[in-house]
Amino acid sequence: MTYYHPKYGSPKKKKGMPAFIKVVLTLIVLAIIAGGILVYHVAFRPNVWVKEGEKTYVYIPTNANFEEVKDVFYERGLIIHRKNFEWLAKKKNYPSNIYPGRYEIKDDMSNNELINLLRSGKQEPVELIFNNIRTRQELAQLVSEQIEADSAEIVELLNDSAFVRQFNLTPETSKIMFIPNTYEFYWNTSAKEFIKRMYREYNKFWNEERMEKLKKLDMTRNEVVTLASIVEKETNKNDEKDRIAGVYLNRLQKGWRLQADPTLVYAARDFSIKRVLNEHKEIDSPYNTYKYTGLPPAPICIPSISSIKAVLNYEDHDYMYFSAKADMSGYHNFAKNIYQHNRNAKEYQKALDELNIKK
Repeated sequence: MTYYHPKYGSPKKKKGMPAFIKVVLTLIVLAIIAGGILVYHVAFRPNVWVKEGEKTYVYIPTNANFEEVKDVFYERGLIIHRKNFEWLAKKKNYPSNIYPGRYEIKDDMSNNELINLLRSGKQEPVELIFNNIRTRQELAQLVSEQIEADSAEIVELLNDSAFVRQFNLTPETSKIMFIPNTYEFYWNTSAKEFIKRMYREYNKFWNEERMEKLKKLDMTRNEVVTLASIVEKETNKNDEKDRIAGVYLNRLQKGWRLQADPTLVYAARDFSIKRVLNEHKEIDSPYNTYKYTGLPPAPICIPSISSIKAVLNYEDHDYMYFSAKADMSGYHNFAKNIYQHNRNAKEYQKALDELNIKK
């Protein structure tokens, strides 16, 4: 039985939502879901491939644009879906926020992870190593193989009298500021930044203790490093470097010519020489210590820390001569007089002849 309200009459049926609105809303919800899935797929699914177990780095050059960045990745096949990467990179405004540097790229990174890393500028540092260097050109070339600094610019700066004057050096003596070691650098370090950093490291190396030893020797840093460079090229045996340094310091003290064969090799600029001949002793060069008394004007190489320490902590003895041992062990025989030295030298010359080493 149906009852009617006396005032309002019979109840009205509630109207439902029109069918077409339901369809539109359903389509909107589906579109939102589809869009979310698409964004997730583009942004958060793995899109980087790296060979298993292999550390991989990419190098973004200074002033690179987005096209150049893409080339860095695409040429090595690191990006799986390129369009997805490019779309998200533009959405996150990466083309306007490119930071140079060396970045570690890991397998299965998503586009979002990769772009966030590149946008952050959080690059991995490089362990820059140099040793056994003779010339500024060699140094520049080795450094430019490890960081972005241009080798030609490094040489140009080291040859610039006005630039190296700020370090109280000359182009000829500029090598003394480079102490062979392992240093942590950012890959995108410029030539000028590299040199300035090396000067700071040079000043750290010459601490109070070493400066005190320098004072006792009554030598400048350039003189100590120059002598160390000769010791460096005389032997690679660290346990006899201080003895060789003592021989040269004895000669300097007595006003003798150093007569150091490595200085003739440097004067000749022929680093393939294995046997110094009389003709080399006639080279007219301030680096020819057979012709000129005292130390050369600058180092003949960039000596190792062990060679510098050998000079600062030289062995105090009466030896005035030394000659390489005939057993070719790399060690030397030391002598206090010329007669003993000539016997040692003759044995070594004979060994060279037997090995057919003529020059």
